[in-house]
Amino acid sequence: MNQHTRGACFSLPCILVFLIAMALPLRAQHGAKDGEWRFYGGDAGTTKYSALDQINEKNVKQLKIVWEWKAQNYGKRPDFNWEVTPLMVGGVLYFTAGTRRDAIAIDAATGETLWMYRLDEGPRGAVVARTVNRGLAYWSDGKGDDRILLISPGYQLIALNAKTGVPIAGFGKSGIVDLTEGLDRAVVKPGQIGASSPSIVVRDTVVIGAALLTGTAPTSKENVPGYIRGFDVRTGRKLWTFRTIPHPGEFGNETWEKDSWKYTGNTGAWAPLSGDEELGYVYIPVEMPTGDFYGGNRPGNSLFSDSLVCLDARTGQRIWHFQLVHHDIWDWDVAAPPILVDIMVDGKRIKAVAQVTKQAYTYVFDRVTGQPVWPIVERPVPQSDVPGEKTSPTQPIPTKPAAFDRQGTSLDDLIDFTPELHAEALRIASQYKLGPLYTPPIVPDTGGKAATLLLPSHVGGSNWHGGAVDVETGVLYVSSVTNHDPLAVSPADPKRSDMGYVGGRGTGRNAPAGTAPASTSEDGDQSMRLPTRMNTGPQGLPLIKPPWGRITAIDLNTGDHLWMIANGDAPDYVKNHPALKGIDLSNTGKPSRSPLMVTKTLLFGADGNNLFSNPPGAGGNMFRAIDKKTGKVVYEMALPAMATGIPMTYMAGGRQFVVVAIGAAGVPAELVALALP
Repeated sequence: MNQHTRGACFSLPCILVFLIAMALPLRAQHGAKDGEWRFYGGDAGTTKYSALDQINEKNVKQLKIVWEWKAQNYGKRPDFNWEVTPLMVGGVLYFTAGTRRDAIAIDAATGETLWMYRLDEGPRGAVVARTVNRGLAYWSDGKGDDRILLISPGYQLIALNAKTGVPIAGFGKSGIVDLTEGLDRAVVKPGQIGASSPSIVVRDTVVIGAALLTGTAPTSKENVPGYIRGFDVRTGRKLWTFRTIPHPGEFGNETWEKDSWKYTGNTGAWAPLSGDEELGYVYIPVEMPTGDFYGGNRPGNSLFSDSLVCLDARTGQRIWHFQLVHHDIWDWDVAAPPILVDIMVDGKRIKAVAQVTKQAYTYVFDRVTGQPVWPIVERPVPQSDVPGEKTSPTQPIPTKPAAFDRQGTSLDDLIDFTPELHAEALRIASQYKLGPLYTPPIVPDTGGKAATLLLPSHVGGSNWHGGAVDVETGVLYVSSVTNHDPLAVSPADPKRSDMGYVGGRGTGRNAPAGTAPASTSEDGDQSMRLPTRMNTGPQGLPLIKPPWGRITAIDLNTGDHLWMIANGDAPDYVKNHPALKGIDLSNTGKPSRSPLMVTKTLLFGADGNNLFSNPPGAGGNMFRAIDKKTGKVVYEMALPAMATGIPMTYMAGGRQFVVVAIGAAGVPAELVALALP
């Protein structure tokens, strides 16, 4: 039953109060303010919303590229996408660039470089846990002390003067704080821990997440824990540590059975963090423990893995938490930033937080109390028969909103463009174990099957791109991919690993064989060494029905879906396939997540990062303006390469700009600025 009282009130005072409340704007989460973009997600709540409206549905077709900032002189072309979203404060853009993660400041109106900061970390910066980085954090005391916060590849926090790029002498040691210290395990070696997303500053506290190496086949069940920590933004002094793997006597320790808390690692927060300045709370999306697809070494539900955790930003005290996946063995960790927005549900205004997931769920909570806005029900799920594994008998399933992408696999999910293709898809699928969401991986040849066919896969549904929300209406826009993966676990080589079992791809016909190497990335797409492939179906086509990429609009006031559109058209290798000649391929979508940003007038998106390196031609470089109410594409234009970062917008010199990072294999990464003539 919904926790909020459902009742009827027909008295005149009640009606007046209701009408006044409905007329009031939702003001607690403003979106980006004053024509700037001071946080990675526009505001601390990661709404990715701006009230700017100079660019609107009537003139958006006049958008042109007005300047470009190229990154090719900031290190060799990296083997990862440039996922940065700049900040804009006081007419200056701030972002990271290059393989050394340099901090850059440029003129927001012209793209002219103003300053650059680079930290030479030597060997420490050469072997890193996370090569990708999404940007910077900003803080000001409002009296002229303006700072940029950078997390280096070697996991050090640097405070820079925002005007000059010079390190702040009174912060840490000469402007630097070593983040590898104080993790209460053995000495941390270079490359074991890092950060792929910026810090966030809430009430003068810099809150730091962590990203770690793990993946399908870790060399050990032991790893560094990804604790969350808070530092004084003025001095760099550590204020608190929140152990995502609790010690004895701490809340949740009993969920790490057989003393697995002593050695298990990960449970960091590699996705961007969000905060509520008014409440003084920070919201942490916590990843899974070591390793991705086998949990026999860490029995129990393992709090606070796979959880949304709300902390007091000044003290680190846990306010509330909710675990979204118990004992994760699917790599369905919390990969997107929480989205803070005020909504109106059954006549009651709620300060809410919405968490979208890889499983394609949207969990919605009261962000003050942690109570679900709509019931979340523990439902029985299939159990694992892998030796040593003990899965949770239930998983928490939200009753609203409905899933925004396809979940679980059945014969009805297979492509059926033609009878011949469908028949071949049935033959291929017969090699795999099909089942509902939370069907566990299997050992190959169990029951004559090569693997479990997961949908979504470990890089399916939503990821670090997350969503964007219109703070005026409470409508959430979320992008996702519909992709499957045949997944199995096999005995680990005892000479290489003490894991017992490690994950890999099933070796059925048409499924690429092989096991991932010992270290792979948690960061959804670009760094995975076990890429999810779309072309494992008939004649090299996808096995699962389209749309393969989509955008869904969800009204968070009611929990209802408003519309869903495909993210662009079919990939070239599908459009040009001889078996599909004459077939209607509209509404198929690119197999990628659209990076979204919303303004007072429009929703902006793009083809986005291509998840699937094989086959080529699955990506795209289109940038789109979309009608927020209907999902109709108002205008689209080709960029020089695909969008790799989240778009942002701001005003400079009386002109509204939209800026997005782009790049592709063999194409120099750059920022492009769009504006009206």
